[in-house]
Amino acid sequence: MLFADRADAGQRLAEALHPLAASDPVVLGLPRGGVPVAFRVAGELGASLDVIVVRKLGVPYHPELGFGAIGEGGVRVISEDIVRRGRVSEADIAAVERAEEAELVRRARTFRGDRPRIPLAGRTVIVVDDGIATGATALAACTVARAQGAARVVLAVPVASPDAAERLRGQVDELVCLSTPYGFSAVGEWYRDFGQTPDEEVVSLLAGAASAEAPRTPVEVAVEAGDVILPGELTEAGDAGAVVVFAHGSGSSRHSPRNRSVAAALNRAGLGTLLFDLLTPAEEADRANVFDITTLAGRLADVTDWVQRRTPVPVGVFGASTGAAAALRAAAAVGTQRGEGIGAVVSRGGRPDLAGDCLGDVRAPTLLIVGGDDTRVLELNRQAQAQLHCENRLDVVAGATHLFEEPGALDEVAELAREWFTGHLIARSS
Repeated sequence: MLFADRADAGQRLAEALHPLAASDPVVLGLPRGGVPVAFRVAGELGASLDVIVVRKLGVPYHPELGFGAIGEGGVRVISEDIVRRGRVSEADIAAVERAEEAELVRRARTFRGDRPRIPLAGRTVIVVDDGIATGATALAACTVARAQGAARVVLAVPVASPDAAERLRGQVDELVCLSTPYGFSAVGEWYRDFGQTPDEEVVSLLAGAASAEAPRTPVEVAVEAGDVILPGELTEAGDAGAVVVFAHGSGSSRHSPRNRSVAAALNRAGLGTLLFDLLTPAEEADRANVFDITTLAGRLADVTDWVQRRTPVPVGVFGASTGAAAALRAAAAVGTQRGEGIGAVVSRGGRPDLAGDCLGDVRAPTLLIVGGDDTRVLELNRQAQAQLHCENRLDVVAGATHLFEEPGALDEVAELAREWFTGHLIARSS
């Protein structure tokens, strides 16, 4: 496989990576040549783009041999085995780290300027380079991304040597490589145009991507819910002029990749989103709290009230599993007691039956989405739907199980949610 240039390679790589778009990934380009490839990948996937700056820590008398790597945010990865076998002293380690840390800071500032690094905690991260010969730098980047909190690390390259690809495959969650040609000797021989990528091009591409996505970048917030403060990530309302609050299910959190995927789809439709944790870490330690629907609903009501005090726009709630029950109970109470209240509810694989006898009091238009193969929950949703007196609909995603992990299932959920919220919340705001 021969690529015209890095943009062409990025376009073709994006096609192979398209199934990951639903996971709301962060794309990280390895400077310098990996950034033009990553720029095209991020654009095609509708993903955030950043640069990942790593510095290999080389054995002093044999710098090609790395005993570790460092990355931004104070991340430090050391191979104790190589340190021991290479007889690298503590003084040597400290000296090499000091030198490389200075270069790391300089390069990060050069490429990113004053923009903050995109947080990776709980996210799917796609590390992109223009090709792999030995894989040492790419592996260091993946290791640093994991240490920075990435939940899943995917290494994506247009071309790699067969040996390097085989070594790396078992050290990342997924390797996406378009070509591993026999007789591989250098990355550049697989490009018609493999000219050097100057720093100025990297800076321009990153700035352009940041400018395009700046209005939709989430910010960390402290959400007031009664007498507790809960951490959250808020993406402000866009053209749609409404916000959707996510209520996760049992055993999940604001970092849920499924909810983040749906949130990203809503953001692209101009809706704001708030992902937050319904319980504090101490409360989560007691499993009974996860099923305390009354408490969860009260928290959710407080949070929707907090959103509307902060930004007076219509608010919808997307609930999953037990979070759906909390959403419906909150809608039943908020809709009659507080201001605008909850304007629409969407349940994904939810347990609306756990909302109890308040289902008949829900006035917010409600969409129930269930996997066709999630037979028990489907029956519970049918029973709950019969108790709803508001505008409602039950949509079944054929072939999907409870977590909607089947190819295309979560995309269908996102599209159904988008249509429901835009159809009901935007009408209220106009």
